[in-house]
Amino acid sequence: MKKAISMAVILGLILCLFAGCNGMMGNDPEEETGKVYYLNFKPEADADWQALAAKYTDKTGVEVKVVTAASGDYEKTLGVEIEKANAPTMFQVNGPVGLSTWKDYALDISDSDIRQELISEDFALKEGDIVYGIAFVYEAYGLITNKKLLKEAGYELEDIKDFASLKAAAEDIHSRADELGFDAFTSSGLDGSSSWRFSGHLTNLPLYYEFTKDNVTEQPATIKGTYLDNFKAVWDMYIQNSATDPKTLTSKTGDDAVAEFKEGKAVFYQNGTWEFANASAIGEENIGYLPIYFGVDDAAQGLCAGTENYWVVNSQVSEADQKATLDFMKWLATDEEATKALASGNMGFTCPFKSAQKPENGLYDILNDMLEEGKTTSVKWMFPYTPNTDAWRAEVVSALSAYSAGTGDWELVENAIVDGWATQYNASHQ
Repeated sequence: MKKAISMAVILGLILCLFAGCNGMMGNDPEEETGKVYYLNFKPEADADWQALAAKYTDKTGVEVKVVTAASGDYEKTLGVEIEKANAPTMFQVNGPVGLSTWKDYALDISDSDIRQELISEDFALKEGDIVYGIAFVYEAYGLITNKKLLKEAGYELEDIKDFASLKAAAEDIHSRADELGFDAFTSSGLDGSSSWRFSGHLTNLPLYYEFTKDNVTEQPATIKGTYLDNFKAVWDMYIQNSATDPKTLTSKTGDDAVAEFKEGKAVFYQNGTWEFANASAIGEENIGYLPIYFGVDDAAQGLCAGTENYWVVNSQVSEADQKATLDFMKWLATDEEATKALASGNMGFTCPFKSAQKPENGLYDILNDMLEEGKTTSVKWMFPYTPNTDAWRAEVVSALSAYSAGTGDWELVENAIVDGWATQYNASHQ
């Protein structure tokens, strides 16, 4: 009897090893439940991403964590997080240059479902025939304008057609700021939460016109600075026609500029479609949108339009996590609730997906109206070509800060832009 019991126990253990007890030896990878960790680039959309993540977890049971990098610190944050045991499974690169930096962590997603959801292959980030990234938003930036204040100052949007008329209106408004109760431009803050608007977005204009003139189609090792006089003219216009003392710009934040615009303290605010939720505080009917006229080809110039937002799946995480991440990306592109969320709130994205919903964003409506009227969005985004983006921009901000405070001359800015480009290119190609 004892021998029979012993044999039964032995047989049971053998069956356990080959059946339901294999968890003792580790889970079957094919049955492992993956998880998602998204490192988000956009601080203004953090709350929306947290809500989307929670919704997906409620629906599927799949854990989704969203961490948002501080403004201007994405590359540095990614560099730290990517080396952790629980690294991001999904992150962003800003285009071909960003991809070259993070290529070792980029999964080949050529055969993925998310690729099939794109409205155009133009939104697939490729190297050769291999797809490594998927663009998820198309954006535009320019001068968000308070039409009500502009009218109180004696102008209509139609009066501003080029750099000369923009500068003349701004100088007039600034000269009468005490009388009017508002100024021309919001503060051009050089704090990290705001400086990207100028070291990235404003420097895009001289890059665009130079690259267009010289037919540059890939990242150059050097730049000439052909249009830096135009850049100086715009920067001077910003800082000389604002209520903010230029000497204090390093302490002025992105929140400061938002508050100044929302509270009706300034007419013009350089920012993009992603700022609609904040801009609409003045009343959607009062919102206008103007190009950042640059004095080069003003008659044809439109808003600065493009993308630097490509989703990438981490090739170094488990296959289960990769699958979970690709499933999450497909859900974002196809699910009715998800696509509505992407088009709403502080996201308000125009997504290049077949099932994308029209964003609840009046700035996009203005952009579309411009297109229908035959106006061009000719200023494409060239700043994704920037080598060692954060390091290059940091030097530009430092130089702009010194120039604005009167402790450095404009040559310092030119050197930061031109010489800094060559330095950072060489550093990234060693």
